[in-house]
Amino acid sequence: MKDEVLSKLEKLQEYLRILRGYRSHSLEDLKKDVTLRGAVERYLEVSIECCLDIGEMIISWERARKPETYREVIEILGEIGVLPGDFADKFAPAAGFRNILVHMYAEIDVERVYLYLQRDLEDLEMFAVFVARYLEGMRD
Repeated sequence: MKDEVLSKLEKLQEYLRILRGYRSHSLEDLKKDVTLRGAVERYLEVSIECCLDIGEMIISWERARKPETYREVIEILGEIGVLPGDFADKFAPAAGFRNILVHMYAEIDVERVYLYLQRDLEDLEMFAVFVARYLEGMRD
């Protein structure tokens, strides 16, 4: 399980590197360039998916209660101490944003995508930091 989580963390870091490269684009660029917008949306989606996949693996490993929603994946990680509780509360809405990216693609608010790109990548990075700390203390 540890190797699988590490592999997902590596993918997450790769996606975040790509997303950071898109930060130089303006909101107007995102509005005008559908290819750029699609790339940003897709990399945000797979980044959040990585976090949720990691969370589900850890929850299974820890034999914690089974989440019924993606939001609960993050909340449970807070409950079992993988994530600090206040961070879990702050990060949990990312699951809802992932659902919008996946299911509401025709109605995605480009301004929200832009704000997420500019302000919220650090949350994805912090998630990776907390998971790495968890893995350091994990029994094999």
